[in-house]
Amino acid sequence: MVDGGYVLGDGAVVRSDRFVTKLVDVSYGPCAGFGQGRLPGIIEGPPQGTGTTEGSTDVLSLGNGGSLVVSFEPNAIVDGMGPDFIIFENPFWTSGNPDHPYAEPGVVSVSDDGVTWKTFEHCTATNASEGPPYGASLYGACAGWSPVFSSADSGISPFDPAVAGGNAFDLHDVGLAQARYVKIVDQGGEPCGPDRITNGFDLDAIAIINAQVP
Repeated sequence: MVDGGYVLGDGAVVRSDRFVTKLVDVSYGPCAGFGQGRLPGIIEGPPQGTGTTEGSTDVLSLGNGGSLVVSFEPNAIVDGMGPDFIIFENPFWTSGNPDHPYAEPGVVSVSDDGVTWKTFEHCTATNASEGPPYGASLYGACAGWSPVFSSADSGISPFDPAVAGGNAFDLHDVGLAQARYVKIVDQGGEPCGPDRITNGFDLDAIAIINAQVP
C-alpha cells in the first residue's frame, strides 16, 4: 500500500476502498481459525491468487456455516455495466481437472444500509457436494468455486472478470442500485476434526468493479 492506495501488478495505483476496508461482523463455525491472527489485513487489499493448482493461504477461514459482513467505507458498489464486484476465495482444480474444483462455496448477500439484505439466489452446493454436474451448473450463484488468477506477481487486474478469476456478481440481478455491505455465509458440509482450522469459505479479497468513487 502507498499513500492510502494499492499498487497492482501492472503498476497502477488504486484506492484502498476499491477493496474491503472493514470487517463489520463475523461469526465463526466449527473448525475455523486460519487467518484470524492476521485480521483485518488478511481480507483487505487485492487478491493473492495462485491459479488452478493450489489455494492461496492469504485467507480467512469461516468454518462450517460461518459468516462475515464486510464494507468498503467510504466507498460503495454501484450497479453499472456488467458485473459490479468480484469475490475471491482459494479454490483449485483437484488433480488439475477443471470439472472437479476443490470448492468451499458461500451464499452472497448485499445491502446498502446493513439492515435489509438482497441474496443472490440459487447457491445450493455444499462443501461436500460430489458427482456431476460440476461447474456453473452445480454452483450457480455461489462464491468460492472459481480459481483466482489475479495477484501482484501475475500482473492480472483484479477488476477484470474475464481474466481475474474468482466469482463475479451483478447488483442488477438482485434489483439493487448500490451496496455498501457484502455478506458471505459458508454452505457447510465439510468434515470437521479437532485439529482442523481451515474449514469453510476462505475469503481472500473482494474487488469493486463499478465503484461509487472509482
